Amino acid sequence: MLDDRAIAACFDATFLASERTRMIGGAAEPLYLPACGDCPAELHYREDYAASALHEAAHWCIAGCERRTLTDFGYSYLPPPRTRVQQDAFFAFELKTQTLEAIFADAAGLEFQPSADNIDADVHAFARAIVATRSTVVNWLIETSDARARRFAHALEQTARIG
Repeated sequence: MLDDRAIAACFDATFLASERTRMIGGAAEPLYLPACGDCPAELHYREDYAASALHEAAHWCIAGCERRTLTDFGYSYLPPPRTRVQQDAFFAFELKTQTLEAIFADAAGLEFQPSADNIDADVHAFARAIVATRSTVVNWLIETSDARARRFAHALEQTARIG
């Protein structure tokens, strides 16, 4: 079972040289900062939460080349409370990310907990959607020409076995 520091070290060992991206914990809120000049991109996760590190890694692995040139991948965050329509949009946006996060959690030996990011939302229905989407995301991992997610899942498995 990996903690946040081991996950960040695994991410850095896998991507700092090849993708010029490093993972940093201790943030009050998650944040992605693209590379600038000689400085690598920075993927910040919340405080010391392993789940936040895995979640942000999933966002980064899904983001295409263009999105990785934008702060926070060019997305804006709408904090709760959200209307039903806004929450449904949040779930639709987060489905692939949290499914990939669940795969990363398995690889790291951690229990995955879906996040509705809203105490009034139906997290159980979202959890069922994540389970239903898992095979699609696994197929994407196998078939995608961008192997970052596959490489990270493998690196997490190897690190968890050693540790």
